[in-house]
Amino acid sequence: MRVLVIEDETDMARYLCDGLRLAEYEVFHCNDAASGLFQAQHSKWDVMIVDRMLPDEQDGLQIIRALRNNQNKTPVLVLSALASLDERVKGLREGGDDYLTKPFAFPELLARLEALTRRSTTSVAETSRSIKIADLSIDLSTRRVERAGQVINLQPREFRLLEYLARNQNQVVTRTMLLESVWDFHFDPGTNVIDVQISRLRTKIDKGYSPPLLHTVRGAGYKFGIDG
Repeated sequence: MRVLVIEDETDMARYLCDGLRLAEYEVFHCNDAASGLFQAQHSKWDVMIVDRMLPDEQDGLQIIRALRNNQNKTPVLVLSALASLDERVKGLREGGDDYLTKPFAFPELLARLEALTRRSTTSVAETSRSIKIADLSIDLSTRRVERAGQVINLQPREFRLLEYLARNQNQVVTRTMLLESVWDFHFDPGTNVIDVQISRLRTKIDKGYSPPLLHTVRGAGYKFGIDG
C-alpha cells in the first residue's frame, strides 16, 4: 500500500513515516502544501494522511478540496490538533474520509488507514468488473481469465491471488499482505503455502507467454505487471 504523508512537524513526520514503514506501507513524505498537492495530483496513492496546520498559514483542507474538485477520490485521513466537534465536522465536509486528533495511539491510526483502504478496495471491486494487463484479461463477474486469447483455468484460491495481485499491479505486495488479504491469516502459519500458490499461478499465466507478468522482488515480496 502506498501512503502519502503531508506533515510539516519534523518529529511527527518521522514518527509517522517510521511506523508506517514498519507496518509495510510504502511511504512518501511532503512537508508543505505545495509539494503535497503536487504529489497527490501526479502520483497514485492508496491513502493519504494530511495534517491540518501547514506552513505559511496553509490549511490541509485546501489540499483535500482541490483534490475533490478534480475528482480525485483517494481516501484521506485528516490529522489535526484541532479537536473540537466543529473542526472535525468541517474536515469531513471538506472531503476528508476520517479525522484523527493529536495526540493519538499509532495502532488506532493503522486501524483507521486499514478501514479506509478496505472501503476503497470494495468500491473499486463494485464498479470495475474487469482487469486487463498486457494480453491478460480478468473478468471479475464470470471469473474467466484469458491470456493471448487462450482461456486459463484457475482454482478459486489461484483466482483470488491473481485478482489481488492484479488490483495492486506494479506495486510490491508483501507476504503479510497476501496472507491477510488472500488467505485471511493475520499471522504467518510458517508454511510455504504462498510459495506453492505463486509457483502454480506463474506456471499458468506466464509459461509460454511474453512478457512475464508475475515477478519476485527479492527480500520484499512480489510485483505484478509488465515491468518487473
